[in-house]
Formats: sequence, C-alpha cells, structure tokens
Amino acid sequence: MFLDYVKIFIKAGDGGNGAVSFHREKYVPNGGPDGGDGGNGGNIVFVADKNLNNLVDFKFKKHFRAENGVSGAGRNCTGKSGEDLVIKVPVGTVIKDTRTDAVVADLFEDGERFVALTGGRGGKGNARFTHAQRQAPGFSQLGEKTEERQVTLELKTIADVGLVGFPNVGKSTLLSVLTSAKPKIANYHFTTINPNLGVVQMFDDSFVIADIPGLIEGASEGAGLGHYFLRHIERVRLIVHVVDVSGSEGRDPYEDYLKIRAELAAHSEKLAETPEIIVASKTDLIPDTAAEEVAKLRKATGKEVYAVSSVTHTGLDELLKVMKRKVDELPPPARTEIDETAALEEKSDQKFTVTRLPDGTFFVDGGLVDFLIQNITISSRESFAFFQKILKDRGVIDELKKKGMKEGDVVSIGDLEFEWID
Repeated sequence: MFLDYVKIFIKAGDGGNGAVSFHREKYVPNGGPDGGDGGNGGNIVFVADKNLNNLVDFKFKKHFRAENGVSGAGRNCTGKSGEDLVIKVPVGTVIKDTRTDAVVADLFEDGERFVALTGGRGGKGNARFTHAQRQAPGFSQLGEKTEERQVTLELKTIADVGLVGFPNVGKSTLLSVLTSAKPKIANYHFTTINPNLGVVQMFDDSFVIADIPGLIEGASEGAGLGHYFLRHIERVRLIVHVVDVSGSEGRDPYEDYLKIRAELAAHSEKLAETPEIIVASKTDLIPDTAAEEVAKLRKATGKEVYAVSSVTHTGLDELLKVMKRKVDELPPPARTEIDETAALEEKSDQKFTVTRLPDGTFFVDGGLVDFLIQNITISSRESFAFFQKILKDRGVIDELKKKGMKEGDVVSIGDLEFEWID
C-alpha cells in the first residue's frame, strides 16, 4: 500500500506540577518550604528517514502524544522531564498546519529534524514563592497544559528527472531499462499506481528518475488521481515527456502531448515552466515510418525529440547523455517555501501565563518573563517605564485585569514584586 497524504493529530507533553512540601527532619521541627519544580513535557519532533518511502504507517494511527513531565517532590526534587516523541517520516515530507494550510516544514534531507510542538513548562514548587513577607507558602504552580494540533503530512518525491505521459506510453519500461528499478509493467492502463524511483549510474556520478502513474485529461482536477501524483514531480529539474509515437493506443502523439502540457500548467505555473525534453517511444513498432513520425512531432512541438525503443534499446545511450547533461546544468531540486510567519504554536518568547495565587498575589510566568529578565535591567525610573511598556504591548496588563487585578494587588514577575497602582 502506498500513502502520500495524511492528516494526524499531535500533542506535546504537559508540564509536571510543582510540589508543596516543607522540610521535615529530626531536631528541625519547622523546616522551610522545599517543594520542587515539575518537569517539562516532551516535545513532538519529526525526523526525515531515507529508509521510508511513503506515509502508510500513519494510515491507522492518527494521534501522537509526547510524554508528560513528572510532578516535583519534597527536598527540592525536580520532576523528570517527559521524553520527546520522535516521529519518522520519508525524506521529502512537507508538514502543514491543517487549520491554515501554511507550510511549516519541509524535511528535505535524511536526518533533518523539526520540532513541531514544545512540551509544557513544569510548574514551580512552593520553594520558589518565598520572600521576606511570605516565608511558608502553602501553594505551588500547576504545570503548563498543551493543546492538540492537527497537521497535514504531504510526501513530495525528490528526484532529478520526472517521467510524464499518458498511461501505457512506455514510461515504466523506459525506467526499467535506464535504471535498476523494477516497476510493475503490463499492457493495460494504470499499471503504475505508485511513483517509482530509479537511479541512473554513470561512471562515478548518478541521478534519480521518478516515474509517476500515467496522466489523463483532467488529471489536475483529480481525474485518475492525477492531482495526487503530480506533486511527485514538483521538485524535479527536468521533465521527460514520453509519447507513444507509434499510436498503438489509437491516439495522436501530438494531441497527447498538448493534453498533458495543459494538465501540467493547470496544476502549477512552476511545473509548466520546468525544462522539458520529449521522448518518442515504441519506435520498434513502426520501423519503416518512425523517422518520419518523429520529424513531424519535432516540427509540431518545436521541442527536442529523442526517438527510443525500450525493447531494442535504440536511442537510449543518447537519451541518457542528454538527461545527464541537462541535470548537471540545471539547479538542484528546491525546498517548498516555508511560511515564516506560520507556526503550530506561539513562540516561547511570546508566551506567558497569569495565575492568581491563594494569597491574592498575581503570578506572571512563561517564556516572556524569562526574556524580560535576561534582557532588561531595572535600575532607574526610565528603565522601569520601559519594562511597563513591554508588559502593556505584550498583553500582560490586559490579562492581569481580566484575571481581576485591582489597585493595591501584588504582582509577581520573576524575582520582582510590585504593588499595582491604577
């Protein structure tokens, strides 16, 4: 079974809860708070694996969850962070946010990694909330909960050359004699139902050819599942357009050519502009008129046309040399353009949480707080005004007010505490 398009659900691990604990030891009856922090949740990580060739592993399993962080414990013991969940996908897998259809990653090379979701932050234990006026806090912070997201995985074959044409024009046979590939070959339509890859070895160099299932009129709109198969040649450097010059299927080779070109253009402008050569196949079926038919096709298309027979191997050496020369001249396959503004989750330096503690204090935590503490030194009225402006611009003040903050309430941000004055 071949699968090149699937939607799955992913969820990073929740952060572990902070602990409420007080030190207890013989001869130390009134020990201080020693509740440890919770561990961070595991991340969701996609990794490209060259040993995989399709997405069939995702046909029956649709939900993937990373391990949760462990809650903290007494004696200032921090909970263990959850293990990352590594999801292996074939090289050439494009990952999209299903909600927006925005491309967030293109795993183009073997071993390439993409952290799709980060685990929730572990909650702080009660030992973190002590200060001169609060020496024995009886509360802790809950771990950060994460949300499940849906992503679309779309496999786009990475090859140098793509074979296109109507069904039964000889593409699979051509692939089999040019490379070591062993595609299923028979004299009926749609023998090829999956993209086939073959490697051409020429001295110390090589290039990859992809044979996609035969296209028909209306392929770009879904006829014959063509819109699924066309994605597998979006990355190629060179299109080799195979036509049956013998007319063995009762069709005109030039009309076939025009129809397939129309489908390529309808699928994408980029695909229509990809460099192309034409291969006139099955010349062995019309030995007496092959040269004449090839000349007619060359004149009608105004393109390079190479006459071949996969049965007699006529013209194959010349075709290989031309393909290799053009592959060397043309730029390598390009990655799918990533939407830099899209992300499956908010960036960590933009996130924050506001918690109202049992003693009435408003506690602000998260990546934004870490960023502020690392980058802003409050040493003057001016620097404090700048600090306040960032809190307002990033929505912290609005969120505090939503949580019920009023004049006189205490706000704790990192190691700083302020009394709110409206």
